[in-house]
Amino acid sequence: MLRLKVVELLEQQGKTKYWLYKQLGMSYQNFNKMVNNETKSIRYENIETICLLLECTPNDIFEFVEM
Repeated sequence: MLRLKVVELLEQQGKTKYWLYKQLGMSYQNFNKMVNNETKSIRYENIETICLLLECTPNDIFEFVEM
């Protein structure tokens, strides 16, 4: 299973979930589901924006977790 590890990256960079939420311009409900790994899909444009904001690659924001 793929897991989004945005919260960890935000902590490493001294940024908050609220900061990222405001930058992405998503609804809070969808944002919260995304960062808490409770969604089944993430739009490519959101992945790209997260990578640009956090100055990272998709490899940095995802990890594979065995169930």
